Amino acid sequence: QVQVVESGGGLVQAGGSLRLTCTASGSIFSINAMSWYRQAPGKQREFVGLITSAGSTNYADSVKERFTVSRDNDKNTVYLQMNRLKAEDTAVYYCKAWVVTLNSRRPNEYWGQGTQVTVSS
Repeated sequence: QVQVVESGGGLVQAGGSLRLTCTASGSIFSINAMSWYRQAPGKQREFVGLITSAGSTNYADSVKERFTVSRDNDKNTVYLQMNRLKAEDTAVYYCKAWVVTLNSRRPNEYWGQGTQVTVSS
């Protein structure tokens, strides 16, 4: 199977930076898009950013110019560099990977367990 694990969350002051890491492992043949979502208390999970296998990116308006998604295909890893953090960025951040496994012909989505980011104002 496939495991997706996030790391790098923590407590940071407003205006600061954090970098999240997400690594997929297991019976992986290839990984298509990798993306980040977040869920704040009492709110629905929302899209943050995405990167395709070719390196194209897309971002939610709320994080454009502050967050950057990048990936290392050799390591099956995606990063989320978060700068100029705001209190409203506080949330659990989740990684999603579209993975073609060794036993499948179609990509399926796999989610990580999430990592907490808390921004103090």
